[in-house]
Amino acid sequence: MNDYIIFGAITFVLSILFSMGGAGAGVAIIPILNFLGLDFTVAKAVGLFAGASTTITSSVMNIKRKAVEYSFVAPIAIMMLLFAPLGAYSSSFINEEYVKAFYMIMLFYSASMMMFGKKKALFQVTSKAALFLVGGIVGFLAGLLGVGGGNILIPLLTLLGFEPKKVAVAVSFVVPFSALGSFFTYASYVPLDWMLLATVSLSAIAGGYIGNYMMHFKLEQKQIKKLMALILYTLALKLLWHFIF
Repeated sequence: MNDYIIFGAITFVLSILFSMGGAGAGVAIIPILNFLGLDFTVAKAVGLFAGASTTITSSVMNIKRKAVEYSFVAPIAIMMLLFAPLGAYSSSFINEEYVKAFYMIMLFYSASMMMFGKKKALFQVTSKAALFLVGGIVGFLAGLLGVGGGNILIPLLTLLGFEPKKVAVAVSFVVPFSALGSFFTYASYVPLDWMLLATVSLSAIAGGYIGNYMMHFKLEQKQIKKLMALILYTLALKLLWHFIF
């Protein structure tokens, strides 16, 4: 019971902070749960379930507001739905230390984009084929690492020249496809504690709701993102320490 309270409290606090910064907390929750003694693959499944629970709400809201441009999101969503389970399944055949090393690289990448990333396009891409390709690559990586993929997808689409607002709506729509596809794949070969899943998911939903509400106040987004980046850098360095020593 104490473990549930600790895991729930950590998820709640991180979900508030990351929601205030406009991002999902799963990328931070997974390594923390692993550091606290939860099996890494189980931690990925728990993080995915929590992430899907919070992003589905955003997706429904965007659909009701008619903010979703289906011609844009459909290629990405289809490919992520197909390739995220493939990445999750592939994870069972790859040495866990290698997966953790990839995860560490992703943490450094995500933290650097939050801390230093410039939201300027390097290319101007309009091709549907590019969207299919991006969806497939990000979906596979998201499944392999056990994340929704938003932290990879947002900067990538921005660099390809897509409008930031359009990207934000698209990501909130497609991440549940990736997260749920990956989660059910992990659930097929990993024993899960459903009480833990429920605790973490409810904490993530509550924290995400509060974080989204607080985001409407005049808070310094740059400062919040720097704090988020510092948390991710700390987790990445902890993993690096694990590999060195």
